[in-house]
Amino acid sequence: MRYYLVAIALAAAGAPAHAASTSAIEAKIRSEVAEIVAGINAKDIDRATRYDAPDLVSMESGRPPSIGAKADHDGLSMAFKYSPDWHLTRVDETVDVAKSGDMAVYRGTYSEDSARDGVPFTHTGNYVAGFMLDPDGVWRTHWSVVAWQTPSHKK
Repeated sequence: MRYYLVAIALAAAGAPAHAASTSAIEAKIRSEVAEIVAGINAKDIDRATRYDAPDLVSMESGRPPSIGAKADHDGLSMAFKYSPDWHLTRVDETVDVAKSGDMAVYRGTYSEDSARDGVPFTHTGNYVAGFMLDPDGVWRTHWSVVAWQTPSHKK
C-alpha cells in the first residue's frame, strides 16, 4: 500500500498543476487568431504580429519561408503598403489541442480579397499554424503555412 501511495504521488508531481481545459485552450487560440486577422484587416502591424514567437517560421507557396518575428513584421508591413485593400474573411476554423495542453494546431479557411490596379480580386486559402504555450504563459505562433485553394480571380 505504501508503494502504491508513493507511485500516485510521483505521478501527480509530474502532471501540470493547472492544466487548462481543451475547450479553454481552443477558445484562446481562436481569440488570438481573430485578433491577428483583425490586425491584418485594420493594417495594424503590431496587432497582426502580437502573437508571433521570436523563432516563427512562416511558409507560403511562391516564396521562401520567412524566419523570425521581425521578418514577419517587415513582410506584413510591406504587404499593407502594397495592397491596402487586402481583407480576410474567415470561412471556417478548427483547433486541435495536444493532450499535454502545451501545443495546439489551428486550421482555418479564409477568403482573401484585394485589388489589382483598382480591380477587385478574390481567392480562398488555408491557414495552418502551430501554437505553443511559452514559458511566460502566452500562446504564440511558432510556425504557419498559407496554402491557396483557388487561383486569384476577379470578384
